[in-house]
Amino acid sequence: MPYKSSTIKSKWKKTKWLLEDAYFRRYVPQTLLFSKKNLTSMLNDYNTVFFKPTDGSGGKNIIRIRKTDGGYQKQFKTKKTYYSGIDQLYQELKRFAGNRSYLLQKGIRLAKSNGKPFDIRVMVQKTKKGSWVGTALFTKVGSPGKVATNYNQGGKIGTFRHTMEGAGFNPAFISQMETELKRVGVATGHNFDRHYKGFKELGLDVALDFSGRPWILEVNTRPQVYPLLTLKDKSLYNRVISYGKQYGRYK
Repeated sequence: MPYKSSTIKSKWKKTKWLLEDAYFRRYVPQTLLFSKKNLTSMLNDYNTVFFKPTDGSGGKNIIRIRKTDGGYQKQFKTKKTYYSGIDQLYQELKRFAGNRSYLLQKGIRLAKSNGKPFDIRVMVQKTKKGSWVGTALFTKVGSPGKVATNYNQGGKIGTFRHTMEGAGFNPAFISQMETELKRVGVATGHNFDRHYKGFKELGLDVALDFSGRPWILEVNTRPQVYPLLTLKDKSLYNRVISYGKQYGRYK
């Protein structure tokens, strides 16, 4: 059976779907299309802004911009470049983007587990009867010094509880967050169904800030699950695949 689950590449389209719904607004960091005006206003409001391709995947081509005392620091992978003014920075980002559409997103200072930044993947899938369920929660623990936590960018896959414990969160908070994230994942499934037909799975990338507040960074309509094979315990991978077989996901 071929893979049958709708795929939407545009991060901007998916972000707008969430922002139309009051329930999600507190979970979505400010996100705008890249333009000089939007770059200026975002850097007026926030110390860190991410610049990412609207149709990107795997954490590729993401740039982190930070305000510094003397201007701005741009980081791509591990390379840092400094700019004294916003005009110079804008021209460089525009050159980097070329003809590709880019987004600007408020930077979230990620919680750290044993000194390493991490974010959370919330996997939701449809049952045979068509109802959304949270099937997997796991973490992507980044390499210090990298811009993205993605597995493709050298990040490691971790289990949710173990990573959260490493970040100093207590067991009651961890259980409460697990429940909340699964609820948000299922709500996202219902939101996407209202906008487009045929979704069978979604993978939410969720950042926790230092206070433990969750933020939806983006929603993947064709999330990778093979990195789960790097965990000793294969039960999460097997669970996702058991749901996935009904719509043609076998790996």
